[in-house]
Amino acid sequence: MGNFLSPAAWARVIPFALFMVFLAVRGQFSVEAGETDNLPFDARWIYAVSVVVVSASLVWFWRRYGELRQWGLSLGQVLLSVLVGVVVFVLWTRLTAPWMMLGEASAGFVPVDANGDLMWTLIAFRWVGAALMVPLMEELFWRGFLMRWIDNQDFDKVDPASVSIKAIALSTLVFMLAHTQWLAAIVAGLAYAWLYKRTRSLWAPVLAHAVTNGVLGVWVILNGYWAFW
Repeated sequence: MGNFLSPAAWARVIPFALFMVFLAVRGQFSVEAGETDNLPFDARWIYAVSVVVVSASLVWFWRRYGELRQWGLSLGQVLLSVLVGVVVFVLWTRLTAPWMMLGEASAGFVPVDANGDLMWTLIAFRWVGAALMVPLMEELFWRGFLMRWIDNQDFDKVDPASVSIKAIALSTLVFMLAHTQWLAAIVAGLAYAWLYKRTRSLWAPVLAHAVTNGVLGVWVILNGYWAFW
């Protein structure tokens, strides 16, 4: 087991694992508006803490993210990534039929106070986490690490353009299991994997993922569709 995960692998696994731990902790409490199980603090702020901690871990390990040292995207690739991000957003908000869901969707994060007013500081943490931190953390893990690791445990030696269909399928399957909207997650996972394979730059799926989550966040805030958050 000593060589099971390299230092480079741990640099991608640890931020993701930290995020999942915070997610599990939040799941132990009712974090809908005004319902915090009589805790001495508002459990919704656990997400804000997770943004700070996970972001700090990404900064700590930054020197190990060789695939992010250079931007490497042409204008055409940037536009393609933005387009993919928007398309995934549109599909994410429409692939919501009951059979497309793993379990029940719930408004588990409602940044509204007891008077019904929006809590903008909480919203800011949520949006920054979803649109900036999560895309970077998740793409480093799902596509930058896991997808390539499936093909070769020396994953950082794997050219994204040569990633196998098996690696794409298996990593997308696991990605799907981490989301309630399983069909939308498959679409997103395949789209981001395709971008990485096509451009050979992890910044492409990071950008697309950021566009998806960023636009989704604005849409959620404007319409109050908290179930998508």
